[in-house]
Amino acid sequence: MKLARYRVAGRTAIGVVQGDQVIDIDALDPAAPGTIRELLALGVEGRRRIADALRDRPAGHPLSSVKLLAPIPDAQKYMAIGMNYHDHAEEARKGGMKVPEHQLWFNKQVSCINGPYDPIWKPRVSDKLDYEAELGVVIGKRCRYVSVEDAPKVVGGYFVANDVTARDWQFKSPTFTLGKSFDSHGPIGPWITTADEVADPHDLLMQLWVNGELRQKTSTGGMIYNVWQQIHELSQVMTLEPGDLIATGTCAGVGIVLGKFLQPGDVVKVEIEGLGHIENKVEPEPA
Repeated sequence: MKLARYRVAGRTAIGVVQGDQVIDIDALDPAAPGTIRELLALGVEGRRRIADALRDRPAGHPLSSVKLLAPIPDAQKYMAIGMNYHDHAEEARKGGMKVPEHQLWFNKQVSCINGPYDPIWKPRVSDKLDYEAELGVVIGKRCRYVSVEDAPKVVGGYFVANDVTARDWQFKSPTFTLGKSFDSHGPIGPWITTADEVADPHDLLMQLWVNGELRQKTSTGGMIYNVWQQIHELSQVMTLEPGDLIATGTCAGVGIVLGKFLQPGDVVKVEIEGLGHIENKVEPEPA
């Protein structure tokens, strides 16, 4: 099931994407909650009621007639792991960076969350704006101390992410948080694909283009620490809540290595097999 948040006819709604249509959740289940975060928290039973209603084929809106929004704008946490692909860790090492011996985590402050097709702002205070294609994970069940074996049970779904980074701010601090958290630097979407539709999150083709030029291409199987290990690690420290977001790392080909930073007018597209794509134009930060 693909769960989208969108604006249509002057109102904001959530719905299920089927083909080139999106069907309002309230038309499928009037008792359903009004946010994707709350819907995921209902678990399998909540999704089953909606799936049953879809069999009646209710009318929907053409996707071309709606504006897709960030599917989960109200996450409590957005955690991201650094240097988690073998090829990216190798290019970082060659560039003189120390490769971490353990999982390297940082926050993307939730105020950075952005729509799947909304502009990315080039900050007035940064000249080193970069991209990072990433598989996103959304937690679907409140949990703590999750074993690696049980981690799949707490995943609500997956999404496409671009971990946009101001590199000069990333490296001026011992932690990456400031360089990862500028407003608009967390585009996610285009919807949440529920976990039951993804047979193996470690066997997906992930690609990123800038102005049509392919910059990143990999299988998500290239992770050093897989999704289940990441959830296990985080849950040792904090309670994970439905709607919490995790960016699972990027592969080789980032702009800082290529010497190609993003500029106003550039268009960045990230696509992950089975999950759709997001596409964002870089614009100067508004006054």
